[in-house]
Amino acid sequence: MIGVLALQGAVSEHRQMLTDIGAPNREVRQAEDFKGLSGLIIPGGESTTLEKLMRRFGLDVALSAAIEEGLAVWGTCAGMILLAQEITNGIPGQTGLGHLPICVERNAFGRQVQSCETPLQFAPLGDEPFSAVFIRAPKVVHTTDDEVEVWARLHDQIVAVRQGKLMATSFHPELTGDHRLHRLFVEELAGMSSAAEPAHHVG
Repeated sequence: MIGVLALQGAVSEHRQMLTDIGAPNREVRQAEDFKGLSGLIIPGGESTTLEKLMRRFGLDVALSAAIEEGLAVWGTCAGMILLAQEITNGIPGQTGLGHLPICVERNAFGRQVQSCETPLQFAPLGDEPFSAVFIRAPKVVHTTDDEVEVWARLHDQIVAVRQGKLMATSFHPELTGDHRLHRLFVEELAGMSSAAEPAHHVG
């Protein structure tokens, strides 16, 4: 069972991608919703709002406990910011949840009007590029642990990382027809077998 944090952002889009590959999924809105999960996706949205809501409802504590017990977590866009140990340009009081040893910069690729879709070489996917959608996206300024793997870069800027069962991407993979990253998360990090084999779109 894969959970999708359902406080804000592209919740239905992530759930549809998971459904397409045969991965059971449900929304996560409160601490008890973490029970029985193999993985959790933290979608994009407004990172400061998401952090405040998680702390208000005790989801930050529940997430920490679940990660310690082996939960796989994937943060996309704002989700990357939430997982980070350091935010270079966070607003007052914004600290991140500190699970990934990375330093991130918010809105690193411009404002909403500068959103774009571009092909990336994503290390675990081989030679076929992944078409990534960037919307007010963060970047990884640097990693603070040698065990953090860099999985993708855009113009030499780090936009995807993985450490153990934690994964973060600057972009929005749920907004494409390419299911490969959702399958990668479900099968490799969460340790589940997905059933369906949908065709994927690249470009």
